[in-house]
Amino acid sequence: MRVALLTYSTKPRGGVVHTLNLAEALARIGVDVTVWSLARGGDEGFFRSIDPAVHQRLLPFADVEGEAVTPRIIRSIDTMRAGFDPTEYDIVHAQDCISANAVGTCIRTIHHLDQFTTPILVECHEKAVVNPYARICVSQAVADEVHAGWGRSPAVIPNGVDFDRFADAASATPEATTERETWRGQLGRYVLAVGGIEPRKGSIDLLEAFATLRREDPDLQLVFAGGETLFDYRDYRADFDSRREELGITPVVLGAVDDDALPALVAGCEVFAFPSIKEGFGLAAMEALAAGRPVVARELPILREVFGDAVRYAATVDELASELAAARTPDPARTDTGRELARSLTWEAAARAHLDFYRAHPLASVLAE
Repeated sequence: MRVALLTYSTKPRGGVVHTLNLAEALARIGVDVTVWSLARGGDEGFFRSIDPAVHQRLLPFADVEGEAVTPRIIRSIDTMRAGFDPTEYDIVHAQDCISANAVGTCIRTIHHLDQFTTPILVECHEKAVVNPYARICVSQAVADEVHAGWGRSPAVIPNGVDFDRFADAASATPEATTERETWRGQLGRYVLAVGGIEPRKGSIDLLEAFATLRREDPDLQLVFAGGETLFDYRDYRADFDSRREELGITPVVLGAVDDDALPALVAGCEVFAFPSIKEGFGLAAMEALAAGRPVVARELPILREVFGDAVRYAATVDELASELAAARTPDPARTDTGRELARSLTWEAAARAHLDFYRAHPLASVLAE
């Protein structure tokens, strides 16, 4: 079976991480899989090395200075549409709105649902939900949202977790200990958020909550890791910076962290903060659980479904501050629950479930209709 997985970027965003891990797991069980992506900003490859069993097809996509979000998305769709040939594959599987709009007839994974106000982006989002001939979600809660909004019933296939990579980073081996201590030497004791600074990640709420926490522990640091997304959040970042100055806080903003260094960064934190206001699964938080770190997440049905009792939840800024403080006290039972949850979610299981889905939804049968 020849499978094309399509993603919009080579950068370390959640959907891209999902795509690469799924591709490698599919290849390990014998699937002929190719990952297609736009190579943004002159990238010559993905943010990390890929198993050579996975084929890569990158479409050059140069940055245009001053280009607004809407033209950039339209150009992204046009570039992928012009460069991709679906006739080479038995399955065409799009991982986001851009690739789904570019390739037309496809399977689509809907990781989460966005809300746009720009007419073109609203239309792009709508088509990427409605037009695919089959759909997958990574949680039942998102599948329920799709059913409520469009009457479609996606299959649910949870993400996998690279458990060993993050568990090993938390181990007592000399190498792992040195790597964690290197981060702590640079950052001190820190609360960590991964995913960049943007509205969906609840970054300003975390800033507000941390200000309360910092009053009790002036030496504690707040750290943000993660690259920028496709969308333009300059106004939100300006609000973030303004509020940071008002609160007298100087968080460390690392930007994109090298993939090899990320597990130690996660394993070295005191608490992993996950105050997103919208998620489809929460892979970064699941990786923190694999590393044995306490996690405080937003009180959302999706996150309750995925994480159960393995994390603490907060609905408001005050609750977030309180739960971050409480999470710093060791809770071995919750830690063990989190580790076992993360261990139970494998990419091999996800790949086998996808392969079963592909066999039940072949592209040829759709094209023959």
